[in-house]
Amino acid sequence: MIHYPVVNKNGDTIASAVTNLDIHDIARASRTFGIKKFYVVTPLKDQKVLVQKIISHWLTGMGAEYNPARRRALEIVQVEDSFEDVVEDIGLREGVKPKAVVTCAKKKEQSLGYDSFKELIQDGNPYILNFGTGWGLDKSFLDNADYILDPITGYTDYNHLSVRSAVSIILDRLLGK
Repeated sequence: MIHYPVVNKNGDTIASAVTNLDIHDIARASRTFGIKKFYVVTPLKDQKVLVQKIISHWLTGMGAEYNPARRRALEIVQVEDSFEDVVEDIGLREGVKPKAVVTCAKKKEQSLGYDSFKELIQDGNPYILNFGTGWGLDKSFLDNADYILDPITGYTDYNHLSVRSAVSIILDRLLGK
């Protein structure tokens, strides 16, 4: 989950705020679909402290005793300063640089459908599925990705899902039974 660089409603590149619900819900969805690591990317010190406090509560605090299932989900959360740090961490873990996959609410000419991408990820190589917060990933982030997934669309012209909803839908499309 990328909190920087993302854009606001005016198109300005910003660092967005972390939300408690996103951390919980995305960690639970990630654990459900077998994701090895859920990275929260933010360069903001106060936001990193917040994420660590939330994680700590569920890993070692009262929450760990109260809800062991939540603890299992939050065990896979890791905070990083930048996307480059995530790439480096995955490269060290997997022994090969991962491919960057981005999501976008707008259809791009080079967008890849879910069935095509589902076949592609069977190659055993590591992929980083990046979700933008705020009003989405900034243009430079999108331009530097290896793949862009098709947007999630409904039957109306309204298309502004929460990031946690988008993550759940896309993980089900790619990794669901």
